[in-house]
Amino acid sequence: MEALYDLFAAPLAYAFMQRALVVAMLVGAVCSVLSCYLVLRGWSLMGDAISHAVLPGIVAAVVLGIPIAVGAFVSGLSCALLTGYLKENSRVKEDTVMGIVFSGMFGLGLVLMTKVETDLHVLHILFGNMLGVTWRDVIETALIAVPTLAIVLAKRRDLLLYCFDPQHARAIGLPVRVIHYGLLILLALTVVAALKAVGVILVVAMLITPGATAYLLTDRFERMLAISAAVAIGASIVGTLLSFHIDGATGPCIVLIQATAFLAAFLFAPRNGLLRQAVRSSAT
Repeated sequence: MEALYDLFAAPLAYAFMQRALVVAMLVGAVCSVLSCYLVLRGWSLMGDAISHAVLPGIVAAVVLGIPIAVGAFVSGLSCALLTGYLKENSRVKEDTVMGIVFSGMFGLGLVLMTKVETDLHVLHILFGNMLGVTWRDVIETALIAVPTLAIVLAKRRDLLLYCFDPQHARAIGLPVRVIHYGLLILLALTVVAALKAVGVILVVAMLITPGATAYLLTDRFERMLAISAAVAIGASIVGTLLSFHIDGATGPCIVLIQATAFLAAFLFAPRNGLLRQAVRSSAT
């Protein structure tokens, strides 16, 4: 019992750990649900693009004296819209366009950070500072994450049909263009919600790994959502507590736990795991 207390209860005696745990679960919940759609739509690189593209907006927000979340959202959404415009008006494929746009905006953000004097800490922006969040940061994260999560869950069937078959969605009367840009807006909001917790680099893993893990474990979407949420929230709790005991960075610990869960699913998934496939192959 004493060992369990030291493992779970002792860290929660500190206010900074309480805040970190709350914000970790909020970010894990919203990222996990959106992750399923990104995996099904093949938009993993889009999450990467938007997460990197928020950097110039963050610097601009600090210079202008406006909330960082506003600058990050505008910058991330601009990246998504620019990607769509270049794709529709050039011969270059979408993944190539995304690589060019997000790397260009990320480079612009890094240049601005070196040329403009701000109190921003580069490592905190890139990798987050979950143990340093205040209750105000927790509230701001909740104000973005909770409505975003609610919208995704409320429109999950329309989003699912769009991700699987946009042509069929258009044929039955769904506003495909609205859904497309709505999903991009939700993605940008999710990146902003996760910004202070895990930073612009690690948010990519938070947006991809839970959905990819769930995809290996089930063929039913509703179950996929539940598994993805369980993986993300569970990893957020375990990773936060683990970071306290090993004195490690919280965001990377969470991402490492999620990667471990993915590896376990890849190897041991009942139907699609590597070991299961090897057994079937040997049996035939």
